[in-house]
Amino acid sequence: MGLYGAPHWMAGAPVTRRTLLKGALAGVASAGLHFSSSAASQSSTDDRVLSDIEEATIAELQAAMEARRLSSRILVRTYLHRIEKLDPQLKSIIEVNPDALDIARALDRERRERGPRGPLHGIPILLKDNIDTADKMSTTAGSLALVGAKPPADSTVARKLREAGAVLIGKANMSEWANFRGFQSSSGWSARGGQGRNPYALDRNPCGSSSGSAQAVSANLVTAALGTETDGSIVCPSSICGIVGIKPTVGLVSRTGVIPIAHSQDTVGPMCRTVADAAAVLGAIVGPDPEDPATAESVGRFHTDYTQFLDPNGLKGARIGVARQVYFGYSPEADRIIEEAIQVMRDLGAEIIDPADIPTAREIATFEAELEVLLYEFRHDIDAYLARLVESPVRTLEDLIAFNEAHADEELRYFGQELFLLAQQKGPLTDEAYLRALEKNRRLGRQDGIDAVMDQYQLDAIVAPTGSPAWKIDLINGDLFLGASSSPAAIAGYPLITVPAGYAFGLPVGITFMGRAYSEPTLIRLAYAFEQATKVRKPPQLPPTIDTD
Repeated sequence: MGLYGAPHWMAGAPVTRRTLLKGALAGVASAGLHFSSSAASQSSTDDRVLSDIEEATIAELQAAMEARRLSSRILVRTYLHRIEKLDPQLKSIIEVNPDALDIARALDRERRERGPRGPLHGIPILLKDNIDTADKMSTTAGSLALVGAKPPADSTVARKLREAGAVLIGKANMSEWANFRGFQSSSGWSARGGQGRNPYALDRNPCGSSSGSAQAVSANLVTAALGTETDGSIVCPSSICGIVGIKPTVGLVSRTGVIPIAHSQDTVGPMCRTVADAAAVLGAIVGPDPEDPATAESVGRFHTDYTQFLDPNGLKGARIGVARQVYFGYSPEADRIIEEAIQVMRDLGAEIIDPADIPTAREIATFEAELEVLLYEFRHDIDAYLARLVESPVRTLEDLIAFNEAHADEELRYFGQELFLLAQQKGPLTDEAYLRALEKNRRLGRQDGIDAVMDQYQLDAIVAPTGSPAWKIDLINGDLFLGASSSPAAIAGYPLITVPAGYAFGLPVGITFMGRAYSEPTLIRLAYAFEQATKVRKPPQLPPTIDTD
């Protein structure tokens, strides 16, 4: 469901973003950013609520809608206008939901007649383009191969968001096939959506593979978004685009109806501008799903309200370990920012254990066992996903490979499909090579890795730089990826939260909080306390480049 990047390892005319956006956005530009006639008596304060919609939180939007100063329909219309105006520069959204305004209108009526369903009632949320919706939108993982495919139903997370009253406003661009196709990919590129651009500098990369989700939230084109992560694809784009990302424990959130990479690592999580917003979205999508056996382990361990763990004093008395080995040293800019963040946590009353290195960090960094697992599971999981589609131009990984070869000018123009070809060679999940690699991954990530260092120092969490500042887009050579800290939690199936920590030459850098399985309440408490003390985030201005002078 998403890699941060892997530097070490349709018939007929193509569907364009302009075509996909055109129908749903018709008339929006002329609609203006005004309140409906039913809210004609608003004060100047109410007008400010709408003009400041860019950084409004879910709680603030709910308060405005409860007071009848704002409606979901106006909120959706505002975002559609911003998408039409700004997204041609960003290429963060592949398509918008043509029924979004009608859905918002119905939710406004429901609010008036019966009250809100909960904290997400009427809130627009963007879905990554690998999350199924059984509506007028497509789900293609950014690939032309799945144009015209029809899923049998909403994904479980999409259904849960609808039940919570959210407006699914559109599908986000992404690194095609969640950055699991070729060795030389440029994160944020897909054949359907083109190359996504970082809102803090349009010539910089947004990271992958949940690139569009991060871009759109950061640039205030939507309130919140869902991304997916296999190794780094929620936290890396969140860090590089200056937002909060939560990668949940594998099993906390269902993956049913989500285009996979590997079931032992894939997970779905919220990407928002604040920890509070991310906590609100997380509570709506968790829980067991009979169609996803991994979620059975979450029974008795999930919460439908993670906002209860928001504590501005949450760092006081917390024991925080600093994972230096491997995860520092590749970016002086990131190191400087995280050193300052560590001092902030110390000033807030945290006990800092430094260093508190993950014993297996160097072995994990070789990527050998992880790649073996991903290749085996992708071969199995993608065939299973494609087989369940009601309609699809392709049914197997072999079909995908053939499609890309037949449409090489569109699909293989910038990089190849080496990972597809390697996966196609793998056998069943009963192979001894797969079972050995999976056992090694879990041991390195869990008992010999994160668990070992947390036990040794009795830690509440481990921190490290999420990654470097954004690199320049390079479609010819691919990503200039320097480093990240997501892999131990990826192979362990453990949670991560990244929060904006600072800027280098105007480019955001995040700090990652990691912990044991199902420790989301603790990580949210710590991340929120850090966020509230620092309030680092600054809205991006979409400059063409950065001034390094």
